[in-house]
Amino acid sequence: MSSIPEGAAADLIWRKSSFSGAQSNCVEIAVSVVGAVPVRDSKDPGGPVLLFEAEAWCSFVAGVKSGEFPTD
Repeated sequence: MSSIPEGAAADLIWRKSSFSGAQSNCVEIAVSVVGAVPVRDSKDPGGPVLLFEAEAWCSFVAGVKSGEFPTD
């Protein structure tokens, strides 16, 4: 995991989960970076951006979908 230099995230195309609805405690991912997944807090779009390797992000999402992480 690393971070994106300040200001570089403004040019990315960001997407929020359709499951987030009106909730404000969500993350957004950028969909236009090859081999990596930038992630930011939707409440702070100008804040820090974490950069995950695509394989690591896919493993995390698969774990969430399979219930590997407790929700309460």
